[in-house]
Amino acid sequence: MRFGLVAVLVLNLMVSQAVAADKTEEKAVVAPAAAPSPVEQTIQTVCAACHAADGNSVMAANPKLAGQHPEYLLKQLKEFKEGKRANAVMSGMVANLTEDDMKALAAYFSSQKPTLGKAKSNGRGSLGEKIYRGGILATNVPACAACHGATGSGIPKQFPRLAGQHADYVLQQMRTFRTGERANAPMMQAIAVKMTDQEMQAVADYVQGLR
Repeated sequence: MRFGLVAVLVLNLMVSQAVAADKTEEKAVVAPAAAPSPVEQTIQTVCAACHAADGNSVMAANPKLAGQHPEYLLKQLKEFKEGKRANAVMSGMVANLTEDDMKALAAYFSSQKPTLGKAKSNGRGSLGEKIYRGGILATNVPACAACHGATGSGIPKQFPRLAGQHADYVLQQMRTFRTGERANAPMMQAIAVKMTDQEMQAVADYVQGLR
């Protein structure tokens, strides 16, 4: 009788341990991660290397895309694809993108929070600020703020956001406007040909610190 009781107790103990083990295994099971969406896949495989996954490129030669107007981003992507904006790297990147892909990318990057920048030497009272806010009267260069806004926020559907953009990138674009290498914004071409390197550098530095 005593032996039977012991056997029952041992059996109950074994069952309890088995149930506990099953529950532990259940807790250890992790639900499989959701597959990335098509736009997330494109960002990870195509965009992130140069612009970062959140659009805040850490490489000064590559533009920050975070917070940019979606209309502007879509326009640039289309013009890279169509060859209206010459850039060998970007032309290859957008070659296989559909219009829906480009719209999704534009919407994604525009929704990201842009990081702030800091001017190296063109702060308040600088040449960069004077040109940005007042233009250059002697050479009939208009104030940058007239199109891009006092804080560099730009105007959706018309002019891009510049606030916090890398100075190196801004300077390079102004130079390509001047030479005609970039020809998808006639207004900027007409302005850039009137500016010296020193003036461009000052504006680009000032823009980097706008917020």
